[in-house]
Amino acid sequence: MSKIIFMGTPDFSTSILEMLIEKEEVIAVVTQPDRPVGRKRVLTPPPVKQVAVAHQIPVYQPEKLVHSDELEQLLAMECDLIVTAAFGQLLPEQLLEHPRFWCCKRTRILIT
Repeated sequence: MSKIIFMGTPDFSTSILEMLIEKEEVIAVVTQPDRPVGRKRVLTPPPVKQVAVAHQIPVYQPEKLVHSDELEQLLAMECDLIVTAAFGQLLPEQLLEHPRFWCCKRTRILIT
């Protein structure tokens, strides 16, 4: 079973995360910080965070991943893969080089 760090934020990413949880060992989830939503500006967690919390997976929510404490914590983890799906931030080069095997990015492109 591969040890995976998953990085994503919107609903689109949750199906990928859930599939990985079912088939592999997701050791951490990185997503955007909770944001105010709606007219009342209610602080709302990203959909990916909700899935991770439901599965008791550690969640990291850096405002910016570059030069952050969260980046240092992720680099200290032993992982085989990093999978991103609509994460929404630039990934530092040292993080891209960190996994034992590969860093995989999945995007959703709408062509009209």
